[in-house]
Amino acid sequence: MARAEGREAPILQGLDAELPAGELLVVMGPSGSGKTTLASCLLGIWPLTEGEVLLDGVPIEEWDRNQLGPHLGYLPQDIELFDGSIGDNIARFGTAVPEKIIAAAKAANVHEMILRFPQGYDTAMGLAGSQLSAGQRQRIALARALYGEPALIVLDEPNANLDDAGEAALMQAVQALRAKGCTVVVISHRGGLVTLADRLMILNQGRIQALGPREALLARHAATGAAAAARNPAPER
Repeated sequence: MARAEGREAPILQGLDAELPAGELLVVMGPSGSGKTTLASCLLGIWPLTEGEVLLDGVPIEEWDRNQLGPHLGYLPQDIELFDGSIGDNIARFGTAVPEKIIAAAKAANVHEMILRFPQGYDTAMGLAGSQLSAGQRQRIALARALYGEPALIVLDEPNANLDDAGEAALMQAVQALRAKGCTVVVISHRGGLVTLADRLMILNQGRIQALGPREALLARHAATGAAAAARNPAPER
């Protein structure tokens, strides 16, 4: 259960799910259903929770955050890049490993763009930020989430500002991560990532409305939609 200060009703309640390694779970649902709160809970950064989020059977709050951090990747809806170089941002201001920085940038389809700056990965974000589109900033933040190939990656609307090339690179990166055994949770409404999902979770009013294999849930949704259309035919014109 997840709550917010000043709000009597919980944002999330009664959630129970297991995410195996190497699975891509796409979370869907209407606005206000609790999707972004769920993302924060999975990473142990939502302050008011009841119940447990377990990583390898251990409650997430019992992990040493410094040790746990490199194994988690997070792309929030609201992108924030920090003072420092592009490389520093991708490496999360930790010990920078150039090979990992470049690998993450290539996975996010931003490597060539970075090389076009006179100082490349050493370019200060203050200088580069004014020249970056929303989609380019999102791809740098995606590279930060992918840095070091974390075991659990949570992406909240990662394709919101991406063009077709950026979304294609995102889909390729997600497939590669899954193949390497990473668990990937994506909050998305756009069809491309849904087609890659192993399972879908549909949230509604803070509860799991449906959870299961993608094809089964989409077939059920299509059947439900067809039945509703049959019960309520469109008026003749």
